[in-house]
Amino acid sequence: MTQQDLLFLVLILIGVSSLTIVIVQMVRSRRGRGDGGSGNWWEGPWDEDDRR
Repeated sequence: MTQQDLLFLVLILIGVSSLTIVIVQMVRSRRGRGDGGSGNWWEGPWDEDDRR
């Protein structure tokens, strides 16, 4: 494995991880704005029963 192959693999890894982070941020922001503006995406409809 040459130095150019290693550099290519590192650049591919950086690109894939950056793309993954961008996609995760988009999904989280879309879920946060969801249907009633409830707080966090992991709060299900069972948490809305306690609100007045």
